[in-house]
Amino acid sequence: MTETTPAPLHWKIVIDAADPHAQADFWAAALHYEVEDNSALIEKLLGLGAVPAELTVEFHGRPAWRDLAAVRHPDDPYEKESGTGLGRRLLFQRVPEAKTVKNRLHLDLHSGQGRREDEVRRLERIGASVLRRVAEPGGQWVTMADPEGNEFCVH
Repeated sequence: MTETTPAPLHWKIVIDAADPHAQADFWAAALHYEVEDNSALIEKLLGLGAVPAELTVEFHGRPAWRDLAAVRHPDDPYEKESGTGLGRRLLFQRVPEAKTVKNRLHLDLHSGQGRREDEVRRLERIGASVLRRVAEPGGQWVTMADPEGNEFCVH
């Protein structure tokens, strides 16, 4: 009897957002990722009458979901028909309420030896803000906030 190793689970991190498209643009730039292009699927569904036009917006000159936007690692596979990534992804979903408390989950960005301050300055130029600089016996990092106030750290 042979045991098969289960395939790793496909996953994404979902982040609530007031403006999912602005968040997707910020995080695509921050991580050097790509904003997913779901326009082929959206056009197909609109053409079939399967979804109403009110669920879509124009984003980067093409149809996009009004309340969802995702970014993916440029080297990861994706479904050609839908534009949906099959690897490392962040999905931003529109929610009506603003962020009110500290994140229970955050991303750590690792910029490489001696590059933290350059990376912090780059992230500030694209819309992030520095919340605090931390120097502890276990390490040093900068805690930042994205344009909607979600915290992340730069190591």
